[in-house]
Amino acid sequence: MRRMKVTATGLLLLVALVYVLAKWAQSSGAGGWTGYVAAAAEAGMVGALADWFAVTALFKRPLGLPIPHTAIIPSKKDQLGVSLGEFVGENFLSEDVVRRRLRGVGLGSRLGAWLAEPEHADRVTAELSTALRGALTVLRDSDVQAVVGEAITRRADAVEIAPGLGKTLDNVVADGGHHRVVDLVCVRAHDWLVAHADSVMDAVEGGAPGWTPRFVDRKVGERVYKELLRFVTEMRDMPEHPARGAIDRFLTDFAADLQSDSDTRARVERLKSEVLGRGEVQDVIASAWSSVRAMIVSAAEDERSELRLRVRAALLSLGQRLATDPELQRKVNAWVEDAAVYVVTTYRSEITSLITETVAGWDAEHTSKKIEAHIGRDLQFIRINGTVVGSLAGLAIYTVSRAFGA
Repeated sequence: MRRMKVTATGLLLLVALVYVLAKWAQSSGAGGWTGYVAAAAEAGMVGALADWFAVTALFKRPLGLPIPHTAIIPSKKDQLGVSLGEFVGENFLSEDVVRRRLRGVGLGSRLGAWLAEPEHADRVTAELSTALRGALTVLRDSDVQAVVGEAITRRADAVEIAPGLGKTLDNVVADGGHHRVVDLVCVRAHDWLVAHADSVMDAVEGGAPGWTPRFVDRKVGERVYKELLRFVTEMRDMPEHPARGAIDRFLTDFAADLQSDSDTRARVERLKSEVLGRGEVQDVIASAWSSVRAMIVSAAEDERSELRLRVRAALLSLGQRLATDPELQRKVNAWVEDAAVYVVTTYRSEITSLITETVAGWDAEHTSKKIEAHIGRDLQFIRINGTVVGSLAGLAIYTVSRAFGA
């Protein structure tokens, strides 16, 4: 900019020197050509001075004189900031402009083609994993545990569980899914009876009246034990045992009561409330978050974890669909357009006020120097052009005047 200033000023001094020399030559009788040169030089000086004044008046007062409508940028800085904010808001943050620009970009197809590349999918997966780990690190376990515990408790209180339990139990009994449980109970009961025969007989003897002979109590105990062992053994070995059928009928009736009997449903709800209200259950619910958090963090850190592999596969699949499915592209483009329009229309005033307030906070003199440093070089061409155009105009006017005898 300094070089351009020197060039423009040097050109002004040059035409001034030419004017002086032309006038001197004209007064010395050098010939008619001196008038043409003098007229061109004189008009060049006028053009150069006029454009110097115009350019200088943008940034400061020419020669320090308090001439009206000078030093425009320093004195009108705040108004320029407001005008710039309004210009950006009207021409860049309008709904039509945003939609037209995004529609021309074809974001859906471009995003699909980009995501369809494996290295890009890997990059997005890694960034998502980092963001997930960061979010889990920021969250306090106590806060999340409290929220999770409250949500589960509130959800459980709001939903009646008896009908669902009844329907599930009904389906299990209908499919015979409970038979394995009965089989397991029978096997464990048989094994326990075999291992604790003396305990069972001692319990029977201990419940006998005190006046009965001991050998009678012993015989009764052995008889009860043998009958009990026989009953359990038969239940274990006979799928069609009557007791098994009784269990089936009991479970079927209980499943029906859970779904339709008001008293049974009320009892289940009371039991549910009592269980949920116990401190141990609340501790288990709250501590579940710690396990889930550790599992998620571990999966996010492991590049070969099922979580990251599934996310990567989903991104690749999404990219391929976006790249080839026009309907999906249209939907994605519409979502992006709607989101962008919502942002610019909702927060347009905040965005434009940021421009206005930023410009208002600048120092006037510093702002003027900064703008001049960026565009001053081009403005010096105005001075140079003014000198050249002024000279040509002066020459043309003088020539026309001479041609018509003026």
